[in-house]
Amino acid sequence: MLDIKFIRENADLVKEAARKKKITVDVDRLLSVDDERRVLMSAIEAKKAEQNKVSEEIPQADSARRESLIASMQTLKAEIGADEEKLKPLMEVWQALMLQVPNIPDMSVPDGESDADNVEVKQWGEQTRFEFTPQSHTDLMVRHGMVDFERGTKVHGFRGYYLMGDGARLSWAIWNYANDFFLAKGFEPLLVPTIVRKSNLYGTGHLPNDAEDVYRTQDDDYLIGTSEVSTMGLYSDEVLDQAQFPIKFLAFSPCYRREAGSHGKDVKGLIRVHEFFKVEQVVLCEASHAESVRLHEWINRNTEEFIESLGIPYRTVLNCGADIGQGQVKKYDIELWVPGEGKYREISSASYFHDFQTRRFNIRYRDAEGKMRYAHSLNCTAIPTPRILVSLVENFQQADGTVRVPEALVKYFGKAVIG
Repeated sequence: MLDIKFIRENADLVKEAARKKKITVDVDRLLSVDDERRVLMSAIEAKKAEQNKVSEEIPQADSARRESLIASMQTLKAEIGADEEKLKPLMEVWQALMLQVPNIPDMSVPDGESDADNVEVKQWGEQTRFEFTPQSHTDLMVRHGMVDFERGTKVHGFRGYYLMGDGARLSWAIWNYANDFFLAKGFEPLLVPTIVRKSNLYGTGHLPNDAEDVYRTQDDDYLIGTSEVSTMGLYSDEVLDQAQFPIKFLAFSPCYRREAGSHGKDVKGLIRVHEFFKVEQVVLCEASHAESVRLHEWINRNTEEFIESLGIPYRTVLNCGADIGQGQVKKYDIELWVPGEGKYREISSASYFHDFQTRRFNIRYRDAEGKMRYAHSLNCTAIPTPRILVSLVENFQQADGTVRVPEALVKYFGKAVIG
C-alpha cells in the first residue's frame, strides 16, 4: 500500500504505474473521497478538542454555568457520533480504493501487454537435444512408477496426482538439498501455517486481485498459495530492531492454487497443479532502495546457482509491467528448459516491494536517528515441487528410457539412475 500523502503529491506517477501494470484504479475518485475523509476527520477532531475543553471547564463552573456546559457536551457528543457514522462508509470506500492502488514500478521495468513481452537478460546452459526420440515427463514418470495421475484424479479431481516411489524420493531429495544449499547462505529455516486469516493475503497484495485463485475455508480463512503470505505475517504490527536486518527466512510449506481461468492450459502433467510444495526465500531489510536492489539481485542469483548446480538449462527474464503484480517494484522470472515442449517454463520469481507490503502489515523499525520507518520486503522462489521434476526428468532422460539423477542430488536420493 502506498502512503496517501505520496499518492496526493504524485497522482500522475500513480496513474502511469497503473497504466504500465494494466491495473484499473480511479485515482481521481480516490483523491476526491480522501478530500471528504480529511474534512470529516478534521471536523471530528475539532469537536473532540472542544469537548475536552468544555469537560475541563465543568468542575470550576457554578451550577447554572455547569448545566449549560453539560448541555453543550451532550450536543457535541451527538454531533461527533453523527459524524463518525458518516465516516464509517466513507472509510470503507477509501480503504477499498487504496487497496487497488499499485506500487510504482522501477524505471528498468519494460512496457508490455503480457508475459510474451518479458525481456530475456540471461541464458545459461545449452538447450538439451537428443539423438533419440525423447519422452515427456508424464510418460517417463508413469513408466517408472513415479506418478499416478489416474488415481490422483479419482481422489482429488482435475489436476490430481500421486507422487510415488522414486517420484516421492526425488522430491524429498530436492527439498533436503535445497535446505542445505540455501541455509549455507545465511537463511533461517521456517515452517509456516498454511491456513491464514484473510488479512494476511491483503497484506501481501494477493487480495483483492487474486481472489478467484485462492482456496478459502467455511470459516472464511484462506489456504496459502505461497509461504510468503505466512512469513510476512510473522512480524505484523511489530517494531523490529534495525540491527536484525537483513532478516532472511527460508520458508517451506504446502501451497494451494485453484488455477482459476486456466482449465485449458497444461491439463496434463505436473506443470500446473492445485497443490504443491515450495521452498521460498523471504527477506526484510531497512528502508533503502539500494539495499532492496542489492538483495533482489542476490536472492535471484541464489536460485540461479541452485539450478546451475543441478545442471538444468535455464534463462532469466525481466518481467514487463503487465506481468508484475500490484505490489512489486521489479520482478525476475527464472525459466527452465522443457525439451518436450521445446520452450522455457517458469520455475521461480524474484520480487521486491519497497514498503508496499510492510505498510499493510505494519512492520516497522527505528532507524539510526530514532525515526520510525517501514521495513522493505523481498521474496524469491527457492524451488517448487513437483514442477521442477518436469525439467529434471526430461533433460536427464537417457536413450534406454532411464533417467540420470543430477550429481548434486545423488547423496540425497541414494542412487544415480532411475529405472
